[in-house]
Amino acid sequence: MTIATLFQQLKSLSEKKSALILMGYMNPVLQYGFEKFCKDAAAVGVDGLILPDLPEYEYETEYGAIIKKYGLDFIFLVTPETSEDRVRKLDALSSGFLYAVSSSSTTGNEKDFNAVEKYLEKLKSMKLNNPILVGFGIKDKATFTTACKYANGAIIGTAYIKALEGAVDVEQTTEVFLESILK
Repeated sequence: MTIATLFQQLKSLSEKKSALILMGYMNPVLQYGFEKFCKDAAAVGVDGLILPDLPEYEYETEYGAIIKKYGLDFIFLVTPETSEDRVRKLDALSSGFLYAVSSSSTTGNEKDFNAVEKYLEKLKSMKLNNPILVGFGIKDKATFTTACKYANGAIIGTAYIKALEGAVDVEQTTEVFLESILK
């Protein structure tokens, strides 16, 4: 897989049903060329970027202007350990939404999601500018419902990928997966 291949695949999407956000790391983007990446992403209908290893300072001094030039949103991540002042700063810099990482662990790991509720409650009480979407540990209807109780939505990654493993019909598997979460 390459970034050029990704953009070709995205270009061939016949119908865009929702916002398209790309999440990845800076190294491949820098190898591709940061401005070229933003330009090409916007050209194929990408709405925003999540680059967890792009530091706030570099965003403010170098990359943010390029991202904005191409009309892309940029989403920062916050964790339970992020100070309130830093949450507010990252909220001010973000556009689109703020990604609330549910816990300080890797994605796909099992966790007691009930322990996350206090953190999400705190974020909700801060009355931030951007909508909050919760990710990491969202895997079923129960965790999705809990996340949405405190946030504007939830991000499901690993559980969806696992659902696709061995799928013959991706579209049907996706429909079944979504129904299991949303109904």
